[in-house]
Amino acid sequence: MGGRARSVLTALATASAVAIAGCGLGPGPGTSNVTLTVTRGFGSTGVAQVTERRVPGSETVMRMLERHVRVNTRYGGGYVEAINGLSGSASHLDWFYYVNGVEASRGAATTTVNRGDRIWWDLHDWSATESVPAVVGSFPEPFLHGVGGKRLPTTVECAADAGQACKRVSAELASLGVPAATQAIGTGSGTDSLGVVVGTWRDLRGEIVASLIDKGPGSSGVYARFAGLAGDSLQLLDPHGGVARTLGAGAGLIAATAENSAEPTWVITGTDVAGVSAAAAALTPSRLRDHFALAVAGTGDLPVPLRGET
Repeated sequence: MGGRARSVLTALATASAVAIAGCGLGPGPGTSNVTLTVTRGFGSTGVAQVTERRVPGSETVMRMLERHVRVNTRYGGGYVEAINGLSGSASHLDWFYYVNGVEASRGAATTTVNRGDRIWWDLHDWSATESVPAVVGSFPEPFLHGVGGKRLPTTVECAADAGQACKRVSAELASLGVPAATQAIGTGSGTDSLGVVVGTWRDLRGEIVASLIDKGPGSSGVYARFAGLAGDSLQLLDPHGGVARTLGAGAGLIAATAENSAEPTWVITGTDVAGVSAAAAALTPSRLRDHFALAVAGTGDLPVPLRGET
């Protein structure tokens, strides 16, 4: 089933649920400190951004969107067709949204806004994949406020040769108010927790998250993959999944993905130890802002997919 078809079916189900619920939702106490970001082209071009210190009670993602930008909807208001005049098309171009860096599992009209949420709408080409399970551009989310209003424990898994990078990652999380347990790579973060895996691609090869990325964006939603027996080159992909650029020694990557309905796992990795260190240094809100994933070459940042303009 194509992404547009799937979105339409979800919208129809959402519209039905809203019609059944009617106006039974009370005003509620409201919530606070919610950010709405609207971009296009995998975050490459900003459309709108606003932060609300106080949010009305029983607020939904759709209502918040409609209060701040011009929205055209279909199917009873459950499917976003256009924002500020920018619309999707039948040729693999649609609006998608993420809450705290996690792809939405329900329609915007039935998704409740929680305290501290970072809501991100992006208009992008889905020809390479119908789903991008997780993105890094809302960091420090989902570590700070969690998923669905529930904060989850964070575990940093460290490879033996990535000690300094691991210390940097843990220190950055701590500075943002996120305590994290540290353990050896391969131990597993368990269910109902968020994992950050730190190590070279060779170190990560046995991890589930690595196998998803190896299969390409159709499985992981990550527009980058490592090549070579030792993972000593990093291929950056374009929105259609083609190789746009290849990086060698010292290249790093920060990306996130998830398998099925599991919580997202982040990877901070590279072609070698220097690449892992470069990626760890890039784990800051300013460098990751509005990027689906980020490759690092020396001191240069390369958001992926490359050439993300719609």
